[in-house]
Amino acid sequence: MSGLTLEEAEAYVHGVCFKTGPPQRTGVETEWLVQDRRDPRVPISVDRLNAALAPVEVTGALPRGSRLTREPGGQVELSSPPALSLTACVEAMAADLAVLREAVERAGLALVGNGLDPYREPPRVLDHPRYRAMESFFDREGPWGRVMMRRTASIQINLDSGDDSNGISGYRNRWELAHRIGPVLVAAFANSPIKQGRPTGWLSSRQAVWSRMDAGRTHQPRYHQDPRVAWMRYALDAKVMCIPGDDNSDWSAPPDLTFRDWLRGTPGLRPPTLADLDYHLSTLFPPVRPRGWLELRMTDAQHGDDWIVPTVLAATLLNDPAAADAAYAATEPLCQDARPVPSHDIWLRAARTGLAGTDLAKAARACFAAADSALARPGTPATLRQALADFAEHYPERGRCPAHDQLHALSRV
Repeated sequence: MSGLTLEEAEAYVHGVCFKTGPPQRTGVETEWLVQDRRDPRVPISVDRLNAALAPVEVTGALPRGSRLTREPGGQVELSSPPALSLTACVEAMAADLAVLREAVERAGLALVGNGLDPYREPPRVLDHPRYRAMESFFDREGPWGRVMMRRTASIQINLDSGDDSNGISGYRNRWELAHRIGPVLVAAFANSPIKQGRPTGWLSSRQAVWSRMDAGRTHQPRYHQDPRVAWMRYALDAKVMCIPGDDNSDWSAPPDLTFRDWLRGTPGLRPPTLADLDYHLSTLFPPVRPRGWLELRMTDAQHGDDWIVPTVLAATLLNDPAAADAAYAATEPLCQDARPVPSHDIWLRAARTGLAGTDLAKAARACFAAADSALARPGTPATLRQALADFAEHYPERGRCPAHDQLHALSRV
């Protein structure tokens, strides 16, 4: 069998992961824990979840075309179609989310926006060979992969990569800025301080879980001035998680096999194909992942409709030129050792202590202010600006994040 060459793989990653053009589209993916409305500690059976979701899994049930999928621990994810404006994106997600919420509430369930399930340790309910191989892969390094797969939920904001220019709309600058504001998003929206009913010592325990997993696929890539080169090296040097086959086969890959190793030839293993490389790219989970667009994956799930706020903040900071300039300047103190992006230590501190550090607190307030100024321009619905302002007043202006609400409620039990 003729396989993929190293040169072909490098060219493919270069070409498909940073598709360039004017930044216009916005999408959002919201993940939710599914809990019993009366007792969040009650396990939810697959049959009960199936019955609750059946009405909205019918084609056309979601009026704005969002895609409903399930996560390994019974979480559900709603993914909006890409929209040509931030407003259209938020409106589409809000409409489809209302339908989904109504369906699960009729079944006595609730969609809960926590970054980590604070009480339950559900079993893996998806038995696809991808998830069996994923669990086996992560088990080699500890329990963190199982926690991530079964107990966590996030918000993912999807934005165009950018154009080929060297300006603020260029893909190089947008990649860099997405990483600069990443710790700010982690800190400002940290919402997972409890596990097994007790404080973990982290405000974003979900981010702490990711930090303990395979660094070659969950940490940010090593900085390079050309993000295409950085991502190509990261992707090919990452370990192969699974080798797809039929649905009845074992997809597990040999331990410590990188995709670069596989390209060079591995005894007893068929050569990789372009489809294998595509699949491998889908198993990489850094905080910013290029998929032809940029996926910002670092934000904990939020309560109620607060998913709107990180969506509005991230999209505005990257898409509005004045807000982007302001955010770039505000995050300069987070960058050290002559690198234009924050170190892994900054990401960890953001997850552990949120906005307790002066540098992160100042950066967050400045980023919210920059977005607020951009949203004051004509054409933006007042509701989006108000949602951002209300959140800013309640949290970053007071050095707090949603995790503090959970800890306060726990202390009163």
